[in-house]
Amino acid sequence: MNAPLPDVPEVRVVGLPVLTQGFDLVERLDLQLHLKVHGPLEPVPGERLAQLADDIALCGRGGAGFPFGRKLRAVAKSAIRRGVRPVVVVNGSEGEPACRKDTVLLNRAPHLILDGALLAAEALGARTLIVAVTRNSTEISVRAALAERGLSDRRGQTLRARVVRTPERMVSGEASAVIRAAGGGPAIPPGRRERASESGVGGAPTLLSNAETFAQLAVAARIGARRYGNTGLESEPGTVLLTVSGAVARPMVVEVPTGVPLRYVLQLAGAPPLPQGVLTGGYHGNWIDATAVHNAVVSRESLAAVGGSLGAGAILPIGPETCPLGEAQRVANWLAAETAGQCGPCRLGLPAAAGGLFDVLNGGGPAALEALREVTGAVKGRGACKHPDGSARFFSSTLSAFTDDLAAHVLHGGCGRPTTGVLPLPEPGYQNAVESIPSGEKLAVDWTLCKGHGLCADIVPELIRMSADGFPALADASVPLHLRQRAQLAVRRCPELALRLEGAPPERPARPARPDRGRGDRADRPALPGAVRKALGSGRG
Repeated sequence: MNAPLPDVPEVRVVGLPVLTQGFDLVERLDLQLHLKVHGPLEPVPGERLAQLADDIALCGRGGAGFPFGRKLRAVAKSAIRRGVRPVVVVNGSEGEPACRKDTVLLNRAPHLILDGALLAAEALGARTLIVAVTRNSTEISVRAALAERGLSDRRGQTLRARVVRTPERMVSGEASAVIRAAGGGPAIPPGRRERASESGVGGAPTLLSNAETFAQLAVAARIGARRYGNTGLESEPGTVLLTVSGAVARPMVVEVPTGVPLRYVLQLAGAPPLPQGVLTGGYHGNWIDATAVHNAVVSRESLAAVGGSLGAGAILPIGPETCPLGEAQRVANWLAAETAGQCGPCRLGLPAAAGGLFDVLNGGGPAALEALREVTGAVKGRGACKHPDGSARFFSSTLSAFTDDLAAHVLHGGCGRPTTGVLPLPEPGYQNAVESIPSGEKLAVDWTLCKGHGLCADIVPELIRMSADGFPALADASVPLHLRQRAQLAVRRCPELALRLEGAPPERPARPARPDRGRGDRADRPALPGAVRKALGSGRG
């Protein structure tokens, strides 16, 4: 069974390194070495920066793929119309267990990301920069990078920069959740959809993009659009960072030019020669089969043409020895527990879909399959954030990609293969913040006592379903906090005392202490005269 991915897995490069330049020299590029490797960087005026993003076809690398130039112009237009200073946010909240590319960049090349963010801040006239992160190692690296540039959140500085810590959860990386956390609220979507370019952090127009996007912008600003376009496809120039895990010998983050065959990337990581399927784009992505893998190259357009998705850059093959529906069931349970609990499609639909897949796997027959399809269809397009839609996409793709296995389970009660757990998921109790929705507890049944009364399923149907044999089937996932009270009620109401909650909610760990800053520390001095310009780190000051 795969262990959770480390914060910084092995990093490989196909061709010449761009984002990962200097990784062969040190584990982390401090400001001095960063400038030696990448060279100085000068500010770029607003429209020229937006045009540069258009010229290199720069789209968000966090999954949505929205054109960066359009986003930059929208924020500038809103800020001018309202007469307020915009905010720039780097979204490094990588809560998906199959993704590590942004974490690698933030840990090993934080200044490349800050370069891009400061370019945008200078172009927009922003005076607030926020970096959202999920992990201890990432927070430490970013705080050190800000201190190296003399940036902090002290009053009186022309540019105030700070780090926001978000829980390691799927919904915490959603744009509205990051904005809410940056404003001091819980790191969950607010339950309504708003454009960050109109109203983001503190109600100000906000430019939010993920860490790799800002790093790509910094590279293009240094070398220019023409040289940037010499690498990769003409329609999607440059390189891409991918996290490759699943049934591979060497889980890794790999930088590849667009246009490289996907099968070569899988071969590099030691994937099976003929994978049963490859999940592209992460746990909100799509499955493709071995034939599609053979035909696809690394690009948004190519993967979409074969039914896949570049998404958040996660690539996960599975081999022929495991049950693909069993693997999907593990992910489905995790997705259901990641709900923010604020809308019906997320709070009720995803647990129902996970339970429906369980029924299909355990002898529910055609009726269970039809019920699963109905639930999945009902979730699409109705959520308050992107989590229900992304999860529904995963369910639908699973049903479409593994039709032979689906038929074996529906018609014959199973495919005869075990579930080996090759798709990485967090260890129990991984959530590490007060706002974290999963409680760390699970429901369990003493089968020597259970008589199948079904009261528990009536009280908390999101977590307990009555299976075809007349006994309860429990979701193999942490009980969300918003359902914990009803789960406790179900335990108390069980007439046979067969139901219990196992495991205590995880305690919030102590936050890492900030470095001791005496009067001589750079972080105590003003934020570099001329504001953002000198903070860009030209090395001339």
